[in-house]
Amino acid sequence: MASADLRKELECSVCLNIYTDPVTLKCGHNFCRDCIGRVLDTQEESGSYSCPECREEFQERTALRRNITLRNIVDNFLSAQPDQEEPGVFCTYCIHTPVPAVKSCLHCEAFLCDNHLKVHIKSPEHVLCDPATSLENRKCSFHKKILEYYCTEDSSCICVYCLFIGEHRGHQVETLDEASEMKKNKLRNVLQKLMTEREETEKRVQSLEERRRKVQGKADDEAERVTVLFRNLRRRLEDLEKRILSEISGQAERVSVLINDLVQDLEIKKEELSRKMGDIEELCNTTDPLAVLKESDRGDLCDTEDGDDEDREGHDKLLHDGGDLDVAGISHTLYTGLSDIIQQTSWVSGVTDILLDVSTVGNHLHISDDRRTVSWSDESQTHPETPERFLSHQVVSSQSFSSGRHYWEVDVGGSRYWKVGMCYPSIDRGGDQSWIGYNKKSWSLERMGSNQYSVRHDRNQIRLPGNVSSNSVRIDLDYEAGRISFYELCDPIRHLHTFTTTFTEPLHAGVFVGSGSCIKICGGNQI
Repeated sequence: MASADLRKELECSVCLNIYTDPVTLKCGHNFCRDCIGRVLDTQEESGSYSCPECREEFQERTALRRNITLRNIVDNFLSAQPDQEEPGVFCTYCIHTPVPAVKSCLHCEAFLCDNHLKVHIKSPEHVLCDPATSLENRKCSFHKKILEYYCTEDSSCICVYCLFIGEHRGHQVETLDEASEMKKNKLRNVLQKLMTEREETEKRVQSLEERRRKVQGKADDEAERVTVLFRNLRRRLEDLEKRILSEISGQAERVSVLINDLVQDLEIKKEELSRKMGDIEELCNTTDPLAVLKESDRGDLCDTEDGDDEDREGHDKLLHDGGDLDVAGISHTLYTGLSDIIQQTSWVSGVTDILLDVSTVGNHLHISDDRRTVSWSDESQTHPETPERFLSHQVVSSQSFSSGRHYWEVDVGGSRYWKVGMCYPSIDRGGDQSWIGYNKKSWSLERMGSNQYSVRHDRNQIRLPGNVSSNSVRIDLDYEAGRISFYELCDPIRHLHTFTTTFTEPLHAGVFVGSGSCIKICGGNQI
């Protein structure tokens, strides 16, 4: 009766069978992993989830956590049930009527039923084990005696003859129980590391999935915005509209493909970690010390990787460099295509010129009359001293930006030493702390001699891949979003880098000119 009641408690309410790999929902109810997985898959179409037993609802698909305690109870219950498919092992002493054996004695090499076991266990020298265990596997292959010890020097199970007269004489040995417990402790440590690694992997998968949803959301918003912009331009803008929408969906697809690849790799890793954990948990719950020692010596169980830097590096690189929609690049393509009809569009606020502030220019720099070009001068220009003037070879724009989206282009004319970027008006005016990119108040793109671009903020330099192939660069500012982006105006346009922060002051365009260099501001757009 007690067995029947226990069996009822161990039945899954979905399939009405004994639990298989039981998992627990947030509400506390247990189900087979495959059963509840199919139920949640069905509920996914409706967008809401609930427990099949208590009907408690969840806003998101709940994570399934393995109920190890319940699984152990199921395993113990099933192991105690008579096996109907395989012939049983019968008591050695019940010669007239076959009676199933419940234990075997290694000392006597006999199988025992319940009745004979009661008498047998009174002798302490007898060693009992599961009747299904092969007695031959419990014996020394050389001396044919019961294996009772574990040689720590040779990592092998030995008999008493091996210890005193055999090749293991004088070696350091432990009892099987002692050695098994030490091995279990090691496996438990391995299991803990694997559990931590799997949790970190799951978090990265969730982070990637969240980023994919955000990117897709941005892609949808951009597509809708572009569609609205082109609605009133009809056939004149039909080709351009298709090109912009294709660029948006293409970027979103590329990001999605990158994320899918990382997710697939991480899912494969999760499966491997789960497999290892399952094997180790099974060994840790095994009562047979010999089985633990033999199986745990497999190199693939105890070996753990010290880290997953490659996975984490790929994950972080995607999130910071290539895991977002290039809204600035899309906008640039759009505004370039609209240059011949820009006056007919109601959504462009007009052109905003970037003019240089002569009260800030350093003494070895010359400003053109139109205040768009700054060039190096070997002779000091002896500009009047003002609190705003830079002591270095630098100048900022007279305009400041405290809202909106803006972009402008800079012609570097083949110059080898220059910096362009953005800075706060509170930036220092003297010393190397005044250089744009060398403090917390500025962000810069630079070329300092080599045929390569770098970006800087707070002195931290990031060298950018690829060589300089164009004399023009573009700076894109989205003040509310906290983004400053740099592009090389080649064909096709090349995104160089994007800084992301929260701006606390208005921003000015800034230019640093090295010896023999000349920089021209080509104007800009306010979006």
